[in-house]
Amino acid sequence: MSASTKRPRLNLNLLGNDSQRKCKEVMERPVKVLQIGEGNFLRGFADWMLHESARQGKFHGSVAVTQPRPGGKAKLEQIRDQDGLYTMITRGLSQGKAVERTEIISIFSQCINPYEEWQDFLRLAELPSLEFVISNTTESGLKYTYSEYSQGEPVQSFPGKLTVFLHQRYLRFDGDPSRGLIHLPCELLEGNGDVLRSCVLRHSEDFGYTEGFRSWIENHNLFLNNLVDRIVTGAPTKEEADSLTNRWGYEDQLINTAEPYHFWAIQADEALDKKLPLKQAGLNVHWVKDLKPFQLRKVRILNGAHTLMSSLGILQGKVHVRETMEDPQFGSWVREAVHQEIVPALDMPDHNLDEYAAEVFERFLNPYINHKLQDIALNTVGKFKVRVLPTLLACEQNQGSWPVRLVKGFAGLLYLYRPVNTPDGYMGQRLNGESVLLRDDVDVLAALAKHWDSYEPQKRDKQQLEHRVAAVLSDVSIWGENLDDREGLREALVHEIGLLEGES
Repeated sequence: MSASTKRPRLNLNLLGNDSQRKCKEVMERPVKVLQIGEGNFLRGFADWMLHESARQGKFHGSVAVTQPRPGGKAKLEQIRDQDGLYTMITRGLSQGKAVERTEIISIFSQCINPYEEWQDFLRLAELPSLEFVISNTTESGLKYTYSEYSQGEPVQSFPGKLTVFLHQRYLRFDGDPSRGLIHLPCELLEGNGDVLRSCVLRHSEDFGYTEGFRSWIENHNLFLNNLVDRIVTGAPTKEEADSLTNRWGYEDQLINTAEPYHFWAIQADEALDKKLPLKQAGLNVHWVKDLKPFQLRKVRILNGAHTLMSSLGILQGKVHVRETMEDPQFGSWVREAVHQEIVPALDMPDHNLDEYAAEVFERFLNPYINHKLQDIALNTVGKFKVRVLPTLLACEQNQGSWPVRLVKGFAGLLYLYRPVNTPDGYMGQRLNGESVLLRDDVDVLAALAKHWDSYEPQKRDKQQLEHRVAAVLSDVSIWGENLDDREGLREALVHEIGLLEGES
C-alpha cells in the first residue's frame, strides 16, 4: 500500500460513535471460540459468518485468535494494531446479478502469539465461556509429527499445541465432562475431525498424559468432520488497495476479498446450531448426518469440471477459467458435460445437483477472480484419476457407452501429457506447437514420457497412436488399474486424439 496516501490506519478511534460502541460490545463479550489460524480464509469464512450472526443478535460471544506457525506473527500484530478490525469485500455473481458489499468485521477480542505468550495461550483453556476451536492450518498443518513437551515451552505443531491446551483445560476443571470443546478443523482433508482427534490422542501419549485425560478427550470433546467451500482471494492488488484507501479515508493492512458463495457442511446434530447459530443467521451452513454426498458432489462437479476443462483449455491457449466459460463453444461443452454426463452418473436425486452445478458455473464466471488453468493443472493426472475417471467409468457402466465429452477431456489430457524431458523440466505442447511446463508427479511424467517417446503425430499413423494409447491406459502405476481392459475406451480416445491432432 502506498505510503503517499498518508491515511490513518483502521482502528476503533476511526469509527463513528455508534459503530465504535457496537464493536466495543463485541470485544467485551466472553470468548466462545479459539481460532487457530490468522490467515485470509478463516477471516473471510468463519469470522465473517460469526460477525454476521453477532450482527443479527444471535451469536453472543467473541473470538480469540492465535497463529499456528511462528511466521504468522506479522499478521497477528496487524490484527492487534487495528483493534481486531478489518474490511471485508464480498464481490462476484449471485443468482445472475453482480454483487459487491463492503463491511468492517468485528469479532476478535484477543490476539495471542503462542510462541511468545505461551502462558497467555494456556490461560484461554481455563475460560468457562470457551466452547469451540476452529482451525485452518492447511493440510500440512493437520498431521501428527512426534514431539516432546517441555513445561513452559510452546509446542511447534498445531495438534501438539492443542493437546497441551486441552490438558490444561482438563486439569483446570478437574475432568468435568461439560467442559469438553467442540472442534471444527477447516483443513481440506477428508475426515478432518477424525484426523485431529487421532493426532491429539497420539500426542497425549507422547507427553505422558493420563488415561483419564485420553478418556475425557474421546468421550467429552467433539471433533467434527466438516467441509468448507468459499473462494477467498485475500488482499487486492496494490493499485486497487491505494484506490480503496483514498475512497474510504483510511488504510487497512488486512483488507480481505471473497466471492458471495459460501458453504459449510458439518457432520453433527443440528441442535449444535443453538451454540453456533450460523444456520439461524441465514448462512449456507448445513448440519448433516453424512458428509460423503457433499464431498462427492464437490469433487465430481466443481473439481471435476475444473480438471476436465484444464487440459483442453491449455491446449487451445486459454489462460483463465472465466475466459474458458465465456467462450460460447467451450462454455457450452463444459455445461453439457456436467449436466448430461457428470450429474446423471452421481445418481443423487436428493442433493439438488443441477442447482449446485448452476452455482458452480456462476462462480466460474466471477469477474473478480482470475483462476489460472495452469494452477488447476498442477498434478492433473492424479486429480483426473480422483475427480473425473470414476464418473467416466460409471457412465459407461450405466449406459453401455463412453460419454463423449468426458472422453474428449481425457483425450485432451493424453494429448497435452506427452512429456519431453528438457533442462527446464517436462514439457508438453499446445495445439499451436507452443511448449507448456507440466507440473506433476515426476514418476508419472517419466512413465508418460517413456510411453510417448519418439511418437510423431504429424505422420497421422493411427496404428502407432493406438499402440501408444494402449501403453498409457495399461500402466497400472498411473491409473491404479489396467484401463486398456475397458472395452472401447482405447478406440474412443484414439478417435478424439486424432481430431485434436488434425487441429494442430
